Formats: sequence, C-alpha cells, structure tokens
Amino acid sequence: MMSCAATGSSSGTSDGNGSASVETRSTKKSGGTATNIDTRKYRTTFPAAPSNSSAPAAPAAPTNHVREQVSLLMDSVAQVNRNIKYAAGYRILAYTGVERQTAMNLRNNIIRRLPEEKDYLTYKQPTYQLKIGDYFTRVEAQAALAKIQDLLPNALLVQETINIPK
Repeated sequence: MMSCAATGSSSGTSDGNGSASVETRSTKKSGGTATNIDTRKYRTTFPAAPSNSSAPAAPAAPTNHVREQVSLLMDSVAQVNRNIKYAAGYRILAYTGVERQTAMNLRNNIIRRLPEEKDYLTYKQPTYQLKIGDYFTRVEAQAALAKIQDLLPNALLVQETINIPK
C-alpha cells in the first residue's frame, strides 16, 4: 500500500514592499525526493496605492435612487391610516347605575372640569353607563382621572375600543 504525504514549507524573500520575490513550496514524495513548485502565479496581486495623495478618495455617489418609490409607498400607507377610525385604548368608567338623572348630573359636572373630553352615555336596560375620553395609553387616562378624582372616587379605567380623533 502506497501513501503520499505532502509537507508544506514555503520560503521567500521580501523586497521591502511586502511582496515576495520568490516563493516555492517543497513537497516530499514517498520516494524521498523533494520537488520545488513555484506558487507565485497563484497569489492575488493588488495595485499599490499612490504615495503622492494624502487625502482619501471621496465616497461614490449612489446611482440607484429610490426616493420616488419610497414616497409612493409612504403615501399609500398614509391613505390607509386615514381610513382607520378605531383603536384599542382606555376610557374612564365614571358611572354605572339605574338612575338617569344622576348620570346626567355627573356628566354635566365632568364636562365643566374637562370640556375637551368626549363623554359616552349608554343605556342597556336597566343600567346607564357613563364613560369619559378616548385615551391611547393608560398613563393619559390616569392623568385625566386624577383631575376628576374628587368627583368620582369610585371611577375605574377600562380597556375599550376608542375613536381616533381627527
């Protein structure tokens, strides 16, 4: 049974620029004789940088502009977003009870304190529910609740589908 084992040893000299002037590889055959092969032709060569320029070259300008395509996509997203009327959010549950007059009085007091907020009075027989505001986050709803806490000591924040203000 014959086997071949190659041992690699390279030798070369440098001319000061980092390029080798001679590079050979010795391979040993099973017969004990060594053969030198010139491997310089397989090395990648790069052009030397000009030594007279001290400033780096300017970056290349882009050639494939996509501004028009991006603008078109952003316009279509904006159009879709304009059609969205509802979102998940929070409202303040101010009153739940069977007395309509109590709900209306409370509603009028809240409107005086928070005139910019919208109120929702619903009736499901036999219960009236008064909810205040359209808040995207719980923090916003909590801030509004703090303004009317003395009127509504038992008020709650409830998750609900809210109207998106236009």
